This record gives sequence, structure tokens and C-alpha cells, in this order.
Amino acid sequence: MSKSSVLTLTPVQAVACCSPLSREPLSADAAERIAPLLKALADPVRLRLLSLVASHEGGEACVCDLNDAFELSQPTISHHLKVLHDAGLLTRERRGVWVYYQVRSDALAGLATLIGTAAP
Repeated sequence: MSKSSVLTLTPVQAVACCSPLSREPLSADAAERIAPLLKALADPVRLRLLSLVASHEGGEACVCDLNDAFELSQPTISHHLKVLHDAGLLTRERRGVWVYYQVRSDALAGLATLIGTAAP
């Protein structure tokens, strides 16, 4: 089988196809695929950024809307937004000179399903 024919799942796709953690243990392969998504969320700045974008009016925000919430430079905030985008947690759309970000609801739903609730 050639490398080009091997299916590669993104972290978001990997989360979406997993059972809740409380139902059955993750395979080593699934854990490897999901870890980048959780690593992206493990940074306090990125976690706050995700929350700010998700709760922003209209469900989207640009860097200009987020700068005042942090004592960080605009390039640093943009870097963190890029990490969240690359992990599949945010979508982005360029409008003129600004880039607008929106949370991927399917990614959050997949994480909610993965984490699930404690087994009775």
C-alpha cells in the first residue's frame, strides 16, 4: 500500500470517530491522533482565545477584536490563533486586511463526545 493511499485523519476527525473515554479505552493510535488537538487547548492563552471567539457577538472575531483582552502583541495572538486553526478548532476567512475566526462547532461537539460523562 502506497503512502498516498493511507487515510490520514485530522485531530478533529479522529475525535469525531472515537467513543467516549468512559465507554472504552482509546487505542494508542487514536491517542496519538487526538493529542495535537488537546495540546492546542492546553495553553491558557489559546483556551481563552477559543472562548473569546466562541462567545463573541455573531460567533466570529478578528485579531482586532481580541488584542485588548491580552497583554500580548498582535503577532503573538495571531500565532496562537494559527495553532488553534491548524489543530482544526477554528476556521478563518480573510476580509481585506483582517482575518476573521470562527469556532468549528463540530470540533467542540467531538471533544464533548470524547470526554463524555462519567460512567454510572
